[in-house]
Amino acid sequence: MPGKKNMEKETANKIEEFQAAAVAAAEDVVFRGFPGKILELQQLIDSTNDESSPFHISHAATSTDPTVHPPPFVEEGPDVKKRKLHSSDTNGVVTTGLTLSNDVRHAVYPNLVTANQHIDKVHGIVKKECEQLADLCDKVKLWVNLSMPKIEDGDNFGVQIQEEVLTELHRSQESAYNIRDAGRTDHLNRAKICSKIVKYPHLEDYALALKEHDEKQLYVARQNLYDLRNVYAILTDILHKNIAKIRAPKGNNLSGMY
Repeated sequence: MPGKKNMEKETANKIEEFQAAAVAAAEDVVFRGFPGKILELQQLIDSTNDESSPFHISHAATSTDPTVHPPPFVEEGPDVKKRKLHSSDTNGVVTTGLTLSNDVRHAVYPNLVTANQHIDKVHGIVKKECEQLADLCDKVKLWVNLSMPKIEDGDNFGVQIQEEVLTELHRSQESAYNIRDAGRTDHLNRAKICSKIVKYPHLEDYALALKEHDEKQLYVARQNLYDLRNVYAILTDILHKNIAKIRAPKGNNLSGMY
């Protein structure tokens, strides 16, 4: 019968170092990272009342361009498809790094409606905050999982608390993922309105619908900041209130019974 295999001492030492580093990183998040993000996001929310803030609703009136720009001039000839468009070929229209097709002669709708660069910038700020929240939650989830004792009967109250904390961390990450996806949803919905503007440029309501859509995105982005701040506040509260059980779920509960 072969002998029992054990982890090599060097490997075991490295694993212990990894776990110690994970615990230190997570506790730093709990006591410095999460509280710091609450204050940081609150400051960002307060700044949205200033017209200089990218989240201020006043930017909606100036950032939307419902103009249908005509296609660039294309020279007739055999080398048309090989010629690259330069900035001067687009009649001053900024294409945000996208390469326009040289051959628009067979396109059904060759005209261009530009994206809202300001809203895209706002989405970038919110996405960065969402990614940071998801990353911080990952660090704390790892710590809580590593702090869980082996599965056995009795004295499982602390483990239940850890499971509740993990559920809240998972829910917070899902919120971050959903908010981060707002940019993609916005571009898809905006593209549908823009396609109507290109097809029916004589209908003013489509242009007004585009302006209303962009204004709503600024409002939603500001509300997303509130949601992210609230997530940090809830996580900080539940972690700090239950920190003893998270660190030592199998503490001596019998002493409290006498």
